[in-house]
Amino acid sequence: MHAFSHGTSSTPTVVAVPPALSLPVIETMFPRQLHPYWPRLQENTRSWLREMRLMSADKVEEYADGLCYTDLMAGYYIGASDEVMQAIADYSAWFFVWDDRHDRDVIHGRPAAWRRLRVQLHAALDSPREHLHHQDPLVAGFADSMVRLYSFLNKKWNARFAFHFHAVIEAYDREFRNRTSGTVPTVEEYLELRRLTFAHWIWTDLLEPTAGCEIPAAVRQHSAYRRAALLSQEFAAWYNDLCSLPKEIAGDEVHNLGISLIHHQRLNLEEAVTEVRRRVEECITEFLDAERGLARFADELDDGTVYGKELSIAVKACLGNMRNWFSSVYWFHHESGRYSVDSWDDRSTPPYVNNEAAGES
Repeated sequence: MHAFSHGTSSTPTVVAVPPALSLPVIETMFPRQLHPYWPRLQENTRSWLREMRLMSADKVEEYADGLCYTDLMAGYYIGASDEVMQAIADYSAWFFVWDDRHDRDVIHGRPAAWRRLRVQLHAALDSPREHLHHQDPLVAGFADSMVRLYSFLNKKWNARFAFHFHAVIEAYDREFRNRTSGTVPTVEEYLELRRLTFAHWIWTDLLEPTAGCEIPAAVRQHSAYRRAALLSQEFAAWYNDLCSLPKEIAGDEVHNLGISLIHHQRLNLEEAVTEVRRRVEECITEFLDAERGLARFADELDDGTVYGKELSIAVKACLGNMRNWFSSVYWFHHESGRYSVDSWDDRSTPPYVNNEAAGES
């Protein structure tokens, strides 16, 4: 079907959404928003990618806007200050480049290069200022992102973010080993791994500098908050799997919910697609219920004190952006050139990949 994305320009474009991937409930019940800073955001992230040597000037010129990395973040972190929005968008663009490097290291059989990068990223996460001028653009870009993200809230938030991202790096290492050995994780193993490689808790952490407030542990760990946050991220991860399943089967990938279902539960492709879609739709339904629960909890936090009122407002802002994640992720998958595999000259080599950033000559 065709739908208006209401997204990234003054003139809405008509985006073709294949029937198998169409989710009318998203298009009707999750209206898309876009941070007003988006045009500047796009321009500044283009410049940052060039300056950090994460993409060459010609790649930036030809592909950066069409990849829609800034659109994805600008549709999620509504209400962030311009400075916070820019730091998150640059970090997100870095994350996609890192994902590409990981993929190229697997494809070209570079375990030593991957191990070296893994160690360097762990080190840069703990002491980013010491890695700002690292010779590897990927490490230097990561360090730059961390210095900026660590500047918005307090040391407790920084330590939590670092703890969560150390786990993401290790999950990418498990993916590397699975892919090089051809190991398809079971469904349960995959779901646990996916929560880390998709960085569920990283994107959730970043809701807090967006709201300008660290959310205390008692609130973050409350079932109402945690359930809504997890469902918004599960939707994104599983919808990504649904969109990329045919491509990843063709590319001998081993990390996709559909692939685990096919391999371990003996489903055929059609049955796997149906099951992944069912889980995606279930996430939406459950989120609508969780949303009501978190809204009630946020109201209860307003106990008549100034702090209680501020905390209630911050939690409601986080909830609003959990909701925004659904529409932003949905349209990103149908607008971004990252998923236009059929138009690439070489389906195994994304045309937007920068050789230097990918560790290639």
